[in-house]
Amino acid sequence: MVMRSRVPGRDWGLTWRMYFVLGSLAVVYLAFVAILNALGVPWVFVAVIAGIILLVQFFFSDKLVLMSMRAKVKTPEEEPELHAIVDRLVSQAGMPKPKVAVAESDVPNAFATGRNPRNSVVCVTTGIVRRLTSEELEGVLGHELTHVRNRDVMVITLASFFATVAAMLMQWLFWMGLFGGMGRSRNREGGSGSYLMLAYLASVAVYFVATLLILALSRYREYAADRGGALLTGMPSRLASALGKISGAIARIPTEDLRKVETANAFFIVSALKGDSIAGLFSSHPPVHKRIERLHALERELEGF
Repeated sequence: MVMRSRVPGRDWGLTWRMYFVLGSLAVVYLAFVAILNALGVPWVFVAVIAGIILLVQFFFSDKLVLMSMRAKVKTPEEEPELHAIVDRLVSQAGMPKPKVAVAESDVPNAFATGRNPRNSVVCVTTGIVRRLTSEELEGVLGHELTHVRNRDVMVITLASFFATVAAMLMQWLFWMGLFGGMGRSRNREGGSGSYLMLAYLASVAVYFVATLLILALSRYREYAADRGGALLTGMPSRLASALGKISGAIARIPTEDLRKVETANAFFIVSALKGDSIAGLFSSHPPVHKRIERLHALERELEGF
C-alpha cells in the first residue's frame, strides 16, 4: 500500500539541536583560543588558520566531497530516471532542485552536500542504483532532499570545522613539542615542555567534545531525514527496505573497498564503516535496525493504526 505523500513540517527538535550544537561549539572554541593564548600560542595565528578552514569548508565542501568520491554531476539526458525522481520530489517539497551526481562505486550509498538549498548536490553511487528498485531509490532520494531542505548539511559542515581546527592544532603542537617551545613559554625556565603538553591536552579535549557534539547531531539528523523523506514520498516501508538492502550489501563488501569512501562517510545515508572498527564505535549514524523500526511505526501511524 502506497500512502499519500505530504510535505513534512519543520522539525523543531532538529532545529533546536542545530542551534545548541553550534552555540556549544562556539563557546568551546572561544575557551580553547583563550587557553592557547594564555599558554603562549598567538591568537592571531589560531584565528587565521580557523578562518581559512571555515571559508574552504563553507564554500568548497561540496566540491571536495564529490572529488573524494570521484562523483560527476549528471544532466537529465545522462540520467533521466534520477532526474525524474528528483523533479517529482522537489516539486512536492516546494524547494529548488539540487544538482544530481553519480559516483562510480560499488559501495551502495547516497549523500547530499552543499551550503544551502540553492547550492546543493544529491549524489548516488552506481552500487545503490544497481541494487535498489525505483521505489526504494525514491525513498533514498527523499531522505537526501530532506537533509537539504533542513539545511543540516550546512550545519554539519560548519560544526566539523571546529573538530578540524582542533585536529590540526594537535598535530602542530605535537611537532612543536619535538622541535622546540612556543612564544613566551620559552622564557620560563623548564616550562616550555609543560606548556606545550597543556596546550596539546586542551586540543585533544576540544577535539573530543566537538566530535561528541557532532555525533549527537548527526544521529538525530538521520532520524529526522528518514521521517521527512518518508512523509515526502509516502513510502516509509520502501525507505526501510532500502536501508536494509544497503546495510546488508555493505556488510559483504571488503573493508579495503569501504576505506576508499570513508572521507564521505558522515554524509552517507548508511555508515560505510565496519561495526568492529574503532571508527564504528563512534558512528555518525544510528543503528539501521532502529531506523527501520521507526519507519515501520511511522507507516502504521499514517495508516491510522
